[in-house]
Amino acid sequence: MEYVLETQNLTKVYGAKEAAKDVNLHIRPGQIYGLIGRNGAGKTTIMRMISGLSTPTRGDYTLFGKSGSEKGQMLKDVGVLIESPGLYPKLSGYENLKIKCIARGVNPKGYVEELLRAVGLENVDRKKGAGSYSLGMRQRLGIALALVGDPKLIVLDEPINGLDPQGIADVRQMVVRLRDERGITVMISSHILDELAKVADVYGIINEGTLLDEFTAEELSRRTEEYVSIRTDTPEKAMQALRAMGLTRIELDPTGRIHVREQLDNTPAMAKAVVDCGAPLREIAVHNASLEEYYLGLTGGSGNA
Repeated sequence: MEYVLETQNLTKVYGAKEAAKDVNLHIRPGQIYGLIGRNGAGKTTIMRMISGLSTPTRGDYTLFGKSGSEKGQMLKDVGVLIESPGLYPKLSGYENLKIKCIARGVNPKGYVEELLRAVGLENVDRKKGAGSYSLGMRQRLGIALALVGDPKLIVLDEPINGLDPQGIADVRQMVVRLRDERGITVMISSHILDELAKVADVYGIINEGTLLDEFTAEELSRRTEEYVSIRTDTPEKAMQALRAMGLTRIELDPTGRIHVREQLDNTPAMAKAVVDCGAPLREIAVHNASLEEYYLGLTGGSGNA
């Protein structure tokens, strides 16, 4: 089996709007796949379709190499947390999980306790209703519910949205443990791109319903190679001076900073050229582009973040 999930021109239309258009995703076993896009880009629509919660308008997808009726049978191996977890607020986390286990016909001795340990809720008072849990605890419980039945793939839509830094770190570490210790393939979306960059093996960037790019963490590293960043009040004038030095790999990012991707050890000469041409030099430094910067460059600026 080459792919746990593969989509073929997956499309969803609501009225006159194409929420997802001809999307072709590829997720291999054991990967953490990060789906990136702003609100309304189509992330949740895609996740709902591949989880069996919504029917594609056209196109199709395979699960674990299966299609058609066989694919439908494989949905039992997909755990889902899309939007807020559906919880019984007056029942404890243990009781919420117990109900899900009974509904799924999964009830071996110690199973619920194992799920609580997997998401770090094993020490929570069993008399405490889930409605009084913190946001981070509710998200953990939602992930535990997605794990009922021992799925091979879990789909997590914005699981760190609204969490504090500690909560974000906890969920991030949990996702990595699920992959490393349980061999679970994970599809996860997030607005906090630098956090996603700490866990994802593969990325898909979606914008206005269209998948713009799909690349591995190794490819991202190559694409976000080191560069010289220059900030000045008159970037066009500064870029002319840099080109006069013989530099050709020069670009202007959406924030107005100049990026120079060659002669990284020659920053003193670049600084002198900018100053000598009369452009005020505010900052010059060598650094790597972040995932967020790469995303903004691909989608056309901060308006799409």
